[in-house]
Order: sequence, then C-alpha cells, then structure tokens
Amino acid sequence: MLHEYRDEIHELKQNNAHFTRIFEKHNELDQKIEDAEADRVILTDVELEILKKEKLLLKDEAYKMIMDYRKSKA
Repeated sequence: MLHEYRDEIHELKQNNAHFTRIFEKHNELDQKIEDAEADRVILTDVELEILKKEKLLLKDEAYKMIMDYRKSKA
C-alpha cells in the first residue's frame, strides 16, 4: 500500500498507533480479498465488495495521514 511513501509509512508506524492499526487492518483485508479471489475462501459477491470498499476507505485514511505528516515536516 502506497509504496512510494515508504519513509513516511515507516515513521508513522513508529510514532502513531492509529496509523499502525489502519495499516495492519488494510493488509489483513488485502489478504482476505486475495484469498477470496483465488478461491481459497468462499465469499459472496456482496461480501467481497464490502471488503474492497472498507480496504479503500482505510487506504484513503492512511493517505490523508501521510500527506498531513509530510506537510508537518515541510
């Protein structure tokens, strides 16, 4: 997730528990989606869509936190 911001992600994970929870939850959802798409886990289309939307919301929140962090360091 957001690989171009590795340095900022590293700093935020070290210093911001909320960011760390968002990041970990995003990765957890990413794995669940990958498992469902590879037929390792059975989910309905609706369940899969809900997971994808939740993952996107977490990514958006993490991105905002990264941008706020970058602005605070500028």
